[in-house]
Amino acid sequence: MTAMTPVRYRVTERREETHDTATLVLRPCGEPIPPVRPGQFTMMYAFGIGEAPISVSRTGTVIEQTVRDVGAVSRALATSEPGRMVGVRGPYGVGWGVEDVIGRDLVFAGGGIGLAPLRPALLYALERREFYGAITLLIGARTPADLLYQAELDRWRDRGARVEVTVDHADDGWHGNVGLITTLLDLVDADPANATAFICGPEIMMRLTGQALCESGMTDVRISLERNMRCGVGWCGHCQLGPWLICRDGPVVAYRDAAPELAVKER
Repeated sequence: MTAMTPVRYRVTERREETHDTATLVLRPCGEPIPPVRPGQFTMMYAFGIGEAPISVSRTGTVIEQTVRDVGAVSRALATSEPGRMVGVRGPYGVGWGVEDVIGRDLVFAGGGIGLAPLRPALLYALERREFYGAITLLIGARTPADLLYQAELDRWRDRGARVEVTVDHADDGWHGNVGLITTLLDLVDADPANATAFICGPEIMMRLTGQALCESGMTDVRISLERNMRCGVGWCGHCQLGPWLICRDGPVVAYRDAAPELAVKER
């Protein structure tokens, strides 16, 4: 099997997260792809339509991938019902490295669909809760209806994470914080000298959050970049950003290295 050959996976469950986003539970029909590290992605293939890079939102032999409907391929994937076959190749890219920061405080900041690639790193830490310090999760969404994994938030709190949520626009039933995710940073429970932060979301959100955490004294801040990935293996060059091919050298990179590149708009 070559690096470009998708492995057949069957959708065994579909959970609707929001009006345009769904989580697919995928079981391999034969030999699975190699083990996925938190933060890596796959190229998911909708047979007869095409493929797209999608973050893995739960790792294991049975994987989960959370897909937002933003085009023909993602729409075909996001609307896949149980029983449908999809193609998966990978995993690709650099992971979060949460397994390498035992003993440190952890800060996760996810904006919108950016919470999906953070989820496996958070779950990894919560499953090994005794090996980490304080764990804080900051979540931002456009509206309450756009929040991912709403049924899991209290479970994450029960397992030892501090979970804080904000939305850009509230509705009549919302009684939580309203504003940018940076308004939650004062609630972070972490020692900047002994903490690692993981950030994923819109680039402006990552830039502002990363900058604020660095100004607080935190030196280990990691972000997950997204560019126009086509091949996943660094062959085509479509995802080049400065010195990096994001599919190969990212998507996770150090914020201090990425900050100058975040001003470069994708063409």
